Amino acid sequence: MGQLEQMAIFVRIVEAGGIGKAAEQLNLAKSAVSRRLVELETRLDTRLLIRTTRKSKLTDAGNVFYQKAVKILDDVAQMNNETSCVDATLDGTLRMAVPLSFGLMHLTSAIDEFTKQHPKLTIEIDFADRQIDLVEEGYELAIRIADLKDSSLQAKRITPIRHVLCASPAYLEAKGVPETITDLKKHQFLQYGKASHARVTITDPGGKTVHLPVAAKMKANNGDFLRDMAIAGHGITYLPTFIAWQAVLTGELVPLLCDHQLPVAHVYAVYPQTRFLSQRARVLIDFMAERFGDNPYWDQR
Repeated sequence: MGQLEQMAIFVRIVEAGGIGKAAEQLNLAKSAVSRRLVELETRLDTRLLIRTTRKSKLTDAGNVFYQKAVKILDDVAQMNNETSCVDATLDGTLRMAVPLSFGLMHLTSAIDEFTKQHPKLTIEIDFADRQIDLVEEGYELAIRIADLKDSSLQAKRITPIRHVLCASPAYLEAKGVPETITDLKKHQFLQYGKASHARVTITDPGGKTVHLPVAAKMKANNGDFLRDMAIAGHGITYLPTFIAWQAVLTGELVPLLCDHQLPVAHVYAVYPQTRFLSQRARVLIDFMAERFGDNPYWDQR
């Protein structure tokens, strides 16, 4: 094995936090990863890691080598990318993390189409709403719907995420249709998340923004569940349109206060700013941005 390959395995061990996790991410036997680390240390005639049963710790020499190895590997990746044919078929493995509901509802068909265009590409996806450390867990990129506050990440906006207040016709017939922001106080809400106090941020037609406390009858950390509970008549819910759109089209849910404005979030593709982004990741990001655009299909009526 060449030194570049040994360096890549060493970097993965450091970022994964140990040989065992690195072996899982690289789909190699733990003994093989350990052996290649020993080979690298033998080549350099120095100890790079202090191994314990739970975690590996960099030596001073290992820390210096790690910083330089990351730069060298990124430079090689960038060089290969710049000199290869732009239209060449993508290959290799792309590991990415995506939010559960958005991923299953809207990325399935996109990934299907993308992989048909690039049949040599292997994609590994983690469907989860948890926050993932991309570097430590070995992911090249993640799709996130959030305000981005992590300065260690680069991001590209993919598409806007609009929201809707909605309820079932049966609920509205029983409880009445809210005509003003104040009317919302009289209603039961199905709340996303487990915050102790629920509130809705909404802007009236005159431009006044109100942060309105509301009574939560039910709380959950899954929008699909809240949509179904709203359809069943349990109350008003505040959902991303990418979750509610089909129920709105069929009339199972009725949008409320349509002349008011709700906050708009965005879908981002995020990746570590300390890493050169591979061509396969760049092409996928551009593909998703073009596919969804500024007016995604779930907002078109």
